[in-house]
Amino acid sequence: MTYALVAVSNRLPVDFVVAEDGTESWKTSPGGLVTALEPLMRSSDGAWVGWPGVADREFAPFENDGINIVPVSLTDADLEDYYEGFSNDTLWPLYHDVISPPSFHREWWEAYVRVNRRFAEAAAAAAAAGATVWVHDYQLQLVPRMLRDMRPDLVIGFFNHIPFPPYGIYAQLPWRKQILDGLLGADLIGFQRLADAGNFSRAVRRLFGYTTRGVAIDVPGAGGHHRRVIAKHFPISIDAVAYADFAKRPEIQARARRIREDLGNPKTIILGVDRLDYTKGIGHRLKAFGELLEDGSISVEDVTLVQVASPSRERVGAYMALRDEIELAVGRINGDYSTISHTAISYHHHGYPREEMVALYLAADVMLVTALRDGMNLVAKEYVAVRDDKDGVLVLSEFAGAADELKQAVLINPHDIDGMKAAILRAIAMPRPERQRRMRALRRKVFDNDVAAWSSSFLRTLREGAAVQPGVPDDLAHALRDFSSAGSLLIALDFDGTVAPIVDNPQDSRAVAGTREAVERLIGLDGVRVALVSGRSLASLRQVAEPQVEVLLTGSHGIEVQLDTPGEELGLDQDELDQLDTLARVLERVSASVTGAWIERKPAGLALHTRKSTAQAGQAVQRDARVQLGAVLPDLTVREGKNVLEFSVRSSSKGDALERLRAYTGADRVFYAGDDVTDEDAFTALHPGDLGLKIGAGTSLAGYRVRGPEEVPIVLQLIADLREAAPAPGTPGTPSER
Repeated sequence: MTYALVAVSNRLPVDFVVAEDGTESWKTSPGGLVTALEPLMRSSDGAWVGWPGVADREFAPFENDGINIVPVSLTDADLEDYYEGFSNDTLWPLYHDVISPPSFHREWWEAYVRVNRRFAEAAAAAAAAGATVWVHDYQLQLVPRMLRDMRPDLVIGFFNHIPFPPYGIYAQLPWRKQILDGLLGADLIGFQRLADAGNFSRAVRRLFGYTTRGVAIDVPGAGGHHRRVIAKHFPISIDAVAYADFAKRPEIQARARRIREDLGNPKTIILGVDRLDYTKGIGHRLKAFGELLEDGSISVEDVTLVQVASPSRERVGAYMALRDEIELAVGRINGDYSTISHTAISYHHHGYPREEMVALYLAADVMLVTALRDGMNLVAKEYVAVRDDKDGVLVLSEFAGAADELKQAVLINPHDIDGMKAAILRAIAMPRPERQRRMRALRRKVFDNDVAAWSSSFLRTLREGAAVQPGVPDDLAHALRDFSSAGSLLIALDFDGTVAPIVDNPQDSRAVAGTREAVERLIGLDGVRVALVSGRSLASLRQVAEPQVEVLLTGSHGIEVQLDTPGEELGLDQDELDQLDTLARVLERVSASVTGAWIERKPAGLALHTRKSTAQAGQAVQRDARVQLGAVLPDLTVREGKNVLEFSVRSSSKGDALERLRAYTGADRVFYAGDDVTDEDAFTALHPGDLGLKIGAGTSLAGYRVRGPEEVPIVLQLIADLREAAPAPGTPGTPSER
């Protein structure tokens, strides 16, 4: 049995349970990844590959609650060397900025390779032809390359749930190149933070010398072709609605009230919820809390710290030592400051079901997250999701990935004990209106970017970027043969995403290697004109494209034109200039609070870019911009592109630009290549006999498509080859004479 979608993770989404009477069964595991992928796996009839949590036992594939399960067996020795050893005593501390020293052992590495191959083989066997395989987390970083070698037909994604370290730290790993090569087997590599994706791309440049442009990495392949790999951040989230629904249940609200009573009804309950891990900064938190008690800033009667520290990797030496250290610190503080009726720290070294956790969140006045390094920290988002009362204060480490999104939290540096103490006191004393204002903003972030949006955004990016095979398809080559022999040709090209990969900073955009040489050949041929048709301003287009003087240019979707004579002046009237001022004020106000959103000024309008924002935040700010501008400037031309919304005080499209170029050149046939929604206007303007080329996946009116900008110079060179080989225009038998 094979499947169109295969998820691969170290653990399966089910736990093997043996009852007291010896009955064996499977129970769905709690956790964000399971919550994110469960509906997707059911709706797609996909399969999940992973370890069932039991060593030295084989299980046949089975179905559980609508999900197809493919177990991978591991021995106790595998667990000791691959999981507890290389994954959690080498990679985990290294990727968390060496908070604890990593260990490097060759036998651990050999086990890691061996187990990764076992997972890859299971995934390859479960995947149908052309299937999508989504591999998860640091335990399986070699699987993408192994899968690519076994099954080049697959579309492969990888998501790293923990941080990816800066090069100076990553370079310590003896097997650093092997890990990078393993990850580069994927088509899309996802990270929690923008900085993590940047760290990965820099490591690739340093160790392999591959070309990187923004989120794109050019990986050399067979025959001199390059394969494009995308390394991009996709911050994971939670099922916010589910947590909010739990918080509304009367029995959970009653449990929250009982928790406060059982703690002696202190004025303030501070809550910490973590796995017992040295990356979580629990010791720093205890130190700050103990000092606040010691210096009299808080009293044990007024403030209680509840610390839930669920067991983690209890067979790893560093974790055993950490437990002893934390429990010693808790005992010392409680011994010094607790009274008969009030305990300073209520400490719990075990996990709780979700219902109890939601009750704890509701009972807590302050949520304290002090991670020294954390990929995301979903506890922070869970606390926000349950606070339907719009109350409570989140104190959040700036070293947690969640800090990139949750800007209205009280942000701290957990290494700064005095700063942490001040933040705790500020949270305790914060006026209710400020608490509510901050919590409303935090909840908007969490609910706009929930776990369903995360998974759909990742898979959409994966499938759109990887579904088209590299190279020039046979049907396109055949169509170009007929096209190239026409009397006169116009070769019109979009720039960003067509001849240049999309990058985070538009000023860094450059055409892929070989484009300039291909254009040079075309403009040297009789009866051929070349044009760039861009949404950029002409000034920006000239800067990044550096076109030959013979190339015709149109910018701002045809509002600006430079033909064989100097470019035209726009000549905006005063009313249009006033509209531009209003447009700028509204967009600046709307985008100011959205991380990654920025504004590009154009001669007759402005563009709101959201490619650096999360998918949900980008959609939200675009909606706000449409609504607010629709109220004050209803006659604006609005054009939606790929992660960009453009507003113009003059109406023009790439279709208008193409018609103007056709009329100017008198071309018999037109070739147009583009990648964006705005290029569909140009495809609409094509006539019978013209040829439209869509760059990348997605619906399009273009008749043909190639995978990415790397194929465009190949197509242009093919047009030049065919043009040179075709009979001269006017020769009997050519298309113009038929």
